Amino acid sequence: MPAVVLVGAQWGDEGKGKATDLLGSRVEAVVKFNGGNNAGHTIVIDTERGRETFALHLLPSGILTPGCIPIIGNGVVVDLGVFFDEIDGLTARGVDTSKLVVSGSAHVITPYNRTLDKVTERFAGSRRIGTTGRGIGPTYADKMNRTGIRVQDLFDEHLLRARVTAAAEYKNQVLVKVYNRRALDVQAVIDELLGYAARLRPMVADTSLLIANMLDEGRTVVLEAAQATLLDVDHGTYPFVTSSNATAGGACTGSGVPPTRITGVIGVVKAYTTRVGEGPFPTELLDEQGDRLREAGAEFGTTTGRPRRCGWFDAVIGRYATRINGVTDYVLTKLDVLTGLEEIPVCVAYDIDGVLHEELPASQSQFARAVPIYETFPGWEEDMAKARSLDDLPHAARAYVAALEDMIHAPISAVGVGPGRDEIVTVRDLLG
Repeated sequence: MPAVVLVGAQWGDEGKGKATDLLGSRVEAVVKFNGGNNAGHTIVIDTERGRETFALHLLPSGILTPGCIPIIGNGVVVDLGVFFDEIDGLTARGVDTSKLVVSGSAHVITPYNRTLDKVTERFAGSRRIGTTGRGIGPTYADKMNRTGIRVQDLFDEHLLRARVTAAAEYKNQVLVKVYNRRALDVQAVIDELLGYAARLRPMVADTSLLIANMLDEGRTVVLEAAQATLLDVDHGTYPFVTSSNATAGGACTGSGVPPTRITGVIGVVKAYTTRVGEGPFPTELLDEQGDRLREAGAEFGTTTGRPRRCGWFDAVIGRYATRINGVTDYVLTKLDVLTGLEEIPVCVAYDIDGVLHEELPASQSQFARAVPIYETFPGWEEDMAKARSLDDLPHAARAYVAALEDMIHAPISAVGVGPGRDEIVTVRDLLG
């Protein structure tokens, strides 16, 4: 049965939670396979209390789908304070979180990881990369250096003490001697982590085995990426990227699901483009048009609240995302935000030092010099909030969707026409 990967096709914030919702009750598990609480999903749903907005930072979006098993995979880094705060917040709003499962092999964000993240970013000054300062990068660095703390370590106090002591000895040297900061209290770090152990233990399992058994039983599993293609540490706009693999290949390593069991890749792409943090952005609008997209699309970070940089749709990036991820279907979100524009430019290629590039250049220095080449499409005025089929969309909007589909080399199978859970046009079944 389907193991479907769900990835962002731009720089994040495309609306992956909405795509997960579209799969609905047929999805029996949603696995978050990378990242931490440095990104978020905003999901708007209708409840018995009316329309409600939920902001998820660390938990998989499937936690809002009744009957779905939300799983945090081994590829995620977990800030346990944020983890339990988010659970408590959802529980207080009537959301059932009892099915949540966490991989014992997921790494834990420690207090020294958070401290080092903030200190090093401030120290970088103009060379900063725009990190959220939540300890994500240092935790992944510890993982690769084999000095990390894993969820399972919290259940062996002797082992935890040895590992935290060894790691903190080096970290404190860096904090004190390099950054002139106060050393962290090793015992306080150990006590903080041990304080989570009893509550965490019932949630922990061998998640790769759990997922394999679910697939063997014919159940549908969605492997959900945090961040997005252009933020992937290997395939993104390095060094202005996240610290993990946010592309489809990361779904295998971050969940323990082999590639032979993946049956499809759903890419989520916004009808324009946004990014947060530093780094090149060819179609960025530093004028009133960019301000309009930001305000109309509510483009402020779910996790950080930072205003997002906004620009026109970039088909070069779309084609790249299709190729890197093997996208089989796209969900196009926020088409409604473009309503009211007289014309809508789309970047179809780049001019780099006088040379035409229809594909993303392999050199990041070239990408930083890319000048967008635009094709302009007519806009529309009609409201589309109640559209549920392509025929319900304004003619110009249908033409825009068809043009994007042709440019990014994969079918657009659903189109978001509003922030609500049900405000979406379904073109084709995402599960075939």
